[in-house]
Amino acid sequence: MLTQRTDGPPSTSSRIAGLARSCHPGPSAAVTMLSVAFAIASGLTTARLVLVALAVLTGQLSIGWANDLIDVDRDRAVGRSDKPLANGDVVLGTARVACGLALLATVVLSLACGPVAGLIHLGCVAAGWSYNLGVKSTVLSWVPYAVAFAGLPVFITLAPPGAGPPPWWVPTAGALLGVGAHLLNVLPDLDDDAATGVRGLAHRLGHRSASVLAVICLVSASVLLAVGAQDESLLTSAAALVVVALLAVLALRGHGKIPFRAAIGIALADVILLVVSG
Repeated sequence: MLTQRTDGPPSTSSRIAGLARSCHPGPSAAVTMLSVAFAIASGLTTARLVLVALAVLTGQLSIGWANDLIDVDRDRAVGRSDKPLANGDVVLGTARVACGLALLATVVLSLACGPVAGLIHLGCVAAGWSYNLGVKSTVLSWVPYAVAFAGLPVFITLAPPGAGPPPWWVPTAGALLGVGAHLLNVLPDLDDDAATGVRGLAHRLGHRSASVLAVICLVSASVLLAVGAQDESLLTSAAALVVVALLAVLALRGHGKIPFRAAIGIALADVILLVVSG
């Protein structure tokens, strides 16, 4: 059982540091950087690139802070000392304000990219919030990740004025990547989640089966992107698939956060495949 700190309120610097840690900085930064890489590959202007990056970043921040706000009692119950909201490093009211401001900024920035693109991105963010609000405890825990990762490249592609959607295999690969990343991301927390009643797809499958399914999804996404690449990019596609294969082995054999980091590496290889596919 984790209790809140009793040595007085945290300092301003501690609050800022705690807020940074409670927004799930790793996944938030990874999704934002991958989105920026895809936006650059898509040929967005600098102004539009900055707009897309800020929209994705604020959306991820809102999802990350909402996750810890919703789970604060659960995190305290299992003694998560690494959670700033659970151990009192961040006042709940401060996190609520930050989350609300991030969500408001997401709406404004997303719609500034155009009504269609903006609504698609807000749908991606809504999928993340639905996961936090309870879908993660069901067998459909993978759906929000599939929706969000499929929608992000569509949002980025449609962000330039007058642009059309990407080919079908791009969002399909994104959905597969999202499912794989979801399964690997929750593996380190299976025991803590089970103790507090969270039973998503990975919990029902078990560690080994979830790992295997995750790798199948990640590799399938990469193969789909490689097939969609142009003929003259065959050598680059082959090299990217070799890297994906090595990372897939790491995802299967790694422990702790290593499988999820391997998934991020596969996502980076997928971005390269997207670039060479035109």
